[in-house]
Amino acid sequence: MPDAVYIDRAQRWSKDLTQMKSRGPGDTENAMHRVASEYGIDYGLLWSLRYRRQQIKTISVSAYQKISAAYQAECNRQMRKLRHEIEITEALVGPADAVVAAVKAALEKD
Repeated sequence: MPDAVYIDRAQRWSKDLTQMKSRGPGDTENAMHRVASEYGIDYGLLWSLRYRRQQIKTISVSAYQKISAAYQAECNRQMRKLRHEIEITEALVGPADAVVAAVKAALEKD
């Protein structure tokens, strides 16, 4: 695969991670710092992937793997949160509720 494909993936994962960690509008920089701190990714790389993508020609294997692992870990964390929210909703409205059943069916597909 060309280097650009890896860089594009890393950029997409980096943006998604930042979005998942963001607490709202105007929190992008802080979210990037949280991602960097929590997952051991260089903040400068995250910043460059977001704002200077065209200047990045290569990405190290270790940096790519860190971003990939961080993305997977964050997706898993988000899924755990979603399942917890479903449990709470199910306790409030009952397991026979159409929305609860639809969401549970959608999760089982993945």
